[in-house]
Amino acid sequence: MTIKQSKMKNRFKPLVCLLFYAMAGSLFAQAQHYVITGKIEGAEGVSLILQKAIAGKVLYLDTVLVKNGNFKLTGTAEYPELVSLVTSDRKRGISFYLENAEIRIEGRLDSLLNAKVTGSETNDEYFAFQNSLKPYTEKMTSLTNEYKAASSAVMAEVKTLHKDFIMRNPDSFVSAYLLYTIAGILTAEETGSMIEVLDEDVARSPYLTEVKARISTKASVSTGKKAPDFTLNDVNGKPVSLSSKVGRGLLLVDFWAGWCGPCRLENPIVLKVYKEFSNKGFDIIGVSLDRTKGEWVKAINDDKLPWTQVSDLDYFNSTAARLYGVSAIPSNFLLDKNGIIVAVNLRGEALYTKVKQLLDNQ
Repeated sequence: MTIKQSKMKNRFKPLVCLLFYAMAGSLFAQAQHYVITGKIEGAEGVSLILQKAIAGKVLYLDTVLVKNGNFKLTGTAEYPELVSLVTSDRKRGISFYLENAEIRIEGRLDSLLNAKVTGSETNDEYFAFQNSLKPYTEKMTSLTNEYKAASSAVMAEVKTLHKDFIMRNPDSFVSAYLLYTIAGILTAEETGSMIEVLDEDVARSPYLTEVKARISTKASVSTGKKAPDFTLNDVNGKPVSLSSKVGRGLLLVDFWAGWCGPCRLENPIVLKVYKEFSNKGFDIIGVSLDRTKGEWVKAINDDKLPWTQVSDLDYFNSTAARLYGVSAIPSNFLLDKNGIIVAVNLRGEALYTKVKQLLDNQ
């Protein structure tokens, strides 16, 4: 090698190094950012919110407006974590892992929960696992339906046993207590007729004083009555009134709680009804009787409930629960577009059948 060639080689070394570091820096920068692109049919003009739940609170990460069915979000993730992309009305959404990668989301607005997410190793693992759960989820749904049917039959027998004892023993103070325990699952008319058969002294029992008050409340929220208005905070502390939700079609006022086993068993059925009819004039407002926000928000996320949720976290002392005479959950009231109660305490397929019937007849 000549002296001239050696000098030229030495001159190129800094340039090669500079080019190498520039390329490495570019690749490093790309690896430290995420790019989420998506195409959602039927979502023109819809605002989407990227959020995550942490320590019982919802943290907003970003928001984007869908244009021509497309959207794009960029940012940096410290580590892969589960997030949700939801519509601004919180009615629809999908959960996925946010990580520094090029993530693609494709689907339809009316079935956003089932949108396809690609472009991320963690999401490939997550959705593969979710798919592996489907046979077990279907089995659990089947077992849940069997349990609900068997449970309903047993509860009907227990109710009959209570009523028979009361009717046979109108002079027993045990009857007063038994009527108190089952009043929550009786209609106002049933409860009133049973009080009438009790002896005068028994009917003055403190247990029945409360039952009589419940009868008055139940009568005010029976079928054909105007649903009383109330205002409670949603999960973000924003006040939401019942009246603000009335007027768009059918509205289900659903009393439940995260600690309530029967409520959690009922949620998949309610969710099924919501998914099928939410774009046809059916909506839900969930009223939680939880006592802690963490328990409440966790149950919403675990059960993937997309509709509006409110609570004052005061258990059965909840303003709305007392207003509607709710002493047992799950409990619900179906309202028409004028806020008139058209059905009470619909369970399982009865809810689906009633909602379909009313919407078909509109």
